[in-house]
Amino acid sequence: MNSATIIFIIVLYFLLLYVISYVTGKDDSNNIFFKAGRNSKWYVVAFGMVGASLSGVTFISVPGWIESSQFSYLQVVFGYFVGYIVVCYVLLPVYYKLNLTSIYEFLDMRFGKAAHLTGAFYFFLSRILGASFRLFLVAIVLQQFVFDNWNIPFPVTVGISIGLIWIYTFKGGIKTIVWTDTLQTLFMILAVLISIVSILNSIDLSLSEYIYSDEFNRFSKVFFLDDIYERNHFLKSFIGGIFVTICMTGLDQDMMQKNLTCKSIKDAQKNMISFSFVLVFVTALFMFLGALLFTYKDLNGILIPEMGGQIRTDLLFPEIALNSQLGIILGISFLLGLIAAAYSSADSALTSLTTSFCVDFLRMDNNDEKENKRIRKVVHIGMSLLLMITIIIFKYILSSNVIDSLLTVASYTYGPLLGLFIFGLYSSRKLRGNLIYLVVILAPILTYLINVSPTLYAYFNDSIALMCKFKTWGCANEYAMENLYKFGYELLPINGLITILGLYICSKKSNE
Repeated sequence: MNSATIIFIIVLYFLLLYVISYVTGKDDSNNIFFKAGRNSKWYVVAFGMVGASLSGVTFISVPGWIESSQFSYLQVVFGYFVGYIVVCYVLLPVYYKLNLTSIYEFLDMRFGKAAHLTGAFYFFLSRILGASFRLFLVAIVLQQFVFDNWNIPFPVTVGISIGLIWIYTFKGGIKTIVWTDTLQTLFMILAVLISIVSILNSIDLSLSEYIYSDEFNRFSKVFFLDDIYERNHFLKSFIGGIFVTICMTGLDQDMMQKNLTCKSIKDAQKNMISFSFVLVFVTALFMFLGALLFTYKDLNGILIPEMGGQIRTDLLFPEIALNSQLGIILGISFLLGLIAAAYSSADSALTSLTTSFCVDFLRMDNNDEKENKRIRKVVHIGMSLLLMITIIIFKYILSSNVIDSLLTVASYTYGPLLGLFIFGLYSSRKLRGNLIYLVVILAPILTYLINVSPTLYAYFNDSIALMCKFKTWGCANEYAMENLYKFGYELLPINGLITILGLYICSKKSNE
């Protein structure tokens, strides 16, 4: 598919989004921008949240991860499902009862301004990095397959991507996004289904024949139960998945802002439950597509593209969809699915960042409506520029698979949020002064040191060895590093636990 055709498709796609934006953005009040008037249909929100949760990371990075990880990511996804149940019945009732615009207002009510700012800051940091990861994927695909041919530099590609999002979100905010995400989720699912059918036809196999073939069996291992020391062990992946969902959905203003647009708590819970079932199924589809892509690559001698001298498996899907002989329909569906998956996440991130900065940091409620609206629009521009700068930086520092990088970063940035909310929900103790700042800074640092410091790593590894009786005490000195315990996504609950312990030490009984 040539560059001109790709640009033409992108233009048509965004024209459709702008029509939706025009219809939904006629009322550009802050109530509509932040809450959609609390009038969204739960099933519309649920379907749209699938695309926002999966994003361009799942669309490209999960299929590209299959050769090295097989279906082990599904262990994490099963943990996601349990995490959604916790969010549905533990966190959503709290948010609706308190009638929150920003979920970090809960921390203000519970602990005061310092906790409120701390929670909002860690969301801000987490969402900037997460949204940038997601948009980075789309930007490098557009750069590799379109803009490089026209000698357009990468920063300009990123600027165009962010600018397109800003245009269709700056008026309607979350109300626009509820509807654009629904359309984008539809395009994304159609793209993966068309891709699966196209590749199966090209290798002359039916769905059932491929599932029982040796080619699929190379990639289809789901459960890794042999060695608790390995990073992808089921227990570590499953538990990590639970806490990733609790944090990246339940403690994330981006995802919760959509839920809070529903009319009632019952509607929001129906949305969350139905969304969780669909998400597990769709993620499994992407993993199945990944196995097909690598099978097709091997049968046709396709080379995995490189960028910056490094092989990027994230680019295998676009390479096959856009440059193989599988037809124009696959190319168009891939392009629409990619843009839909990426922008359904990025547009809501931009809106939630604007919401959080206005409500949590600027406390806009102290001003009149006209002034509030002006501030919101200025902040919206500022958030767009911040995303653009972060994505450009990623091009020069990111080397591993993007989905793995995203979840690893989440282990450090969401841990303090997890600790704050658990301590606030299940402890009646009060924090002493501003010691919270010290706790939430030290917790991620200690978590990182446990992961990388030889001394702390050795103590942790010896403790695991003693408890599990897998290796002898002192194994840090007796065994090579490859035989030691390897951390996975369980770093997130470890980070949260360190935060809780720190908060307990820095707190006092409520009646003191």
